[in-house]
Amino acid sequence: MSETQTEIMESQAQNASLQTRLDLLREALPYIQRFKGKTFVVKLSGKVTENKENLASLAEELALLHQVGIRVCVVHGGGKQLNDLASQMGVEQTIINGRRVTDDATLEMAKMIFAGKINTDILAALRHRGVEAVGLSGVDGNIVHAERRPPKEILNRETGERGLVDYGHVGDVVEINTRLLCVLLDQGYLPVVSSLGADSEGMVFNINADTIASEIAVRLEAEKLILLSDVDGIYLRVGDSASKLSRLTVGEAERLVTDGTATGGMIPKLQGITGLLRRGVRSAHIINGSRRNALLAEVFTDEGTGTMIVG
Repeated sequence: MSETQTEIMESQAQNASLQTRLDLLREALPYIQRFKGKTFVVKLSGKVTENKENLASLAEELALLHQVGIRVCVVHGGGKQLNDLASQMGVEQTIINGRRVTDDATLEMAKMIFAGKINTDILAALRHRGVEAVGLSGVDGNIVHAERRPPKEILNRETGERGLVDYGHVGDVVEINTRLLCVLLDQGYLPVVSSLGADSEGMVFNINADTIASEIAVRLEAEKLILLSDVDGIYLRVGDSASKLSRLTVGEAERLVTDGTATGGMIPKLQGITGLLRRGVRSAHIINGSRRNALLAEVFTDEGTGTMIVG
C-alpha cells in the first residue's frame, strides 16, 4: 500500500469518527432541550465510588448534566467501604435479605464512612470538574426525618428460616424536608447527600440509600431517579446478558419480586422504585456506574445502557 493510500484511509477514518461524534451530539440535543431545568436524583453505590478513576469519570458525567441545565441531586451509600472497614476493625456484619443489621460499632463506622470519606471524595471529584457541590447527610437541615425500625418477623431467603430480627440503628424514613435542597438547587449548587437520618431527639440512623434517594426524588418531583450500581440493569436470568430487560413497567417490576426472580439487594431496590413511580416520579433507571459514559448514554441516547422502569 502506498503512502498516499495510507493517508487517504487515515483521513477517511478520522472523518468517520468525527461524523459519529457529531451524530451523537445531534441525538443528544432533543434530550438536552427536554430535560433542561428538570430535576434528576442520582444515587451512587459504594462499589462505583471506591475506584478513584471511576469516580473521576462519573464526576465528569455529572458535571455535564449540571452544565446543560439539569438540576442534579446526588445521594450515595457506601456499603462496600463499610464492609471493608468492618473487616479491618474485626466487626462482624449481618445482612439479611439485602438489609444490614446496624449495631453500635457499625453505626459509628457508617458515620465515618458515609458522611466523611465517601462524601468528601465525591465533592473533591466534582470540584475538579468545576462543579460547586455541597456535601450533606440526611441529618443536615433535617433533610431526612426518620424513626428506628421496629423488630420485624422476617423470612431469611438464604436460610429459609423465619424469625424476629432487630435491625439495631436502622431507620425508616418518616418525612423528607427538601427546603435546604431546593435552596441549593435554585442557586446552582449540586447537593451530595449521604445515607444517614435522625429522629427529633437527634438519634442517628443508618438508612438504605436507595430509599432516601427515592423519597427525595418524590418530594423534589424529579423527572428521573437514576441508580448507579455495579450491574448493567435487571436480568431475568443471572449471568445471562441476553436476558437483560431494557424497559419495565411498575407491574412487571413488582412481579419480579413476588415470583422470586429478583434476589438479594435487588429486592429492596425494586420495591423502592415501584413505590416512587406510583407517587409521581416519571422514570427510574438502573445502570452500571462502573462503565464509562453509561450515565450519559442512558440520559442522552435513544438506546440507553441499563434498565428503565416507567409508571
